[in-house]
Amino acid sequence: MKPELSPYAYDLDEAQIRAERAKARKLRQSQWWKRRCAKGRCYYCGRSTPARELTMDHIVPIARGGKSTRANVVPACKECNSNKKQLLPMEWESYLEKISQADPDHN
Repeated sequence: MKPELSPYAYDLDEAQIRAERAKARKLRQSQWWKRRCAKGRCYYCGRSTPARELTMDHIVPIARGGKSTRANVVPACKECNSNKKQLLPMEWESYLEKISQADPDHN
């Protein structure tokens, strides 16, 4: 009997994960990323956040097959990044809806 896998599981080896994390570190040093953070706004909740406190979040997490590319990384406040964990966008939507309903001023 085969073990059941989540429909959104992705099987990466450690070398692939290390390579993507290295690309993310390099991208964090780019002027493009610094300009994104300078706007001082969390991509998810929209809260104003000092640039130095924004973290890089992979929309599709590395562990779920995401890449460290400009199209897949966004600045996020620590709270959103911690709460998102390894969720995919479709899994994360319900959390974002709760934020907007609880405090409409976040956006």
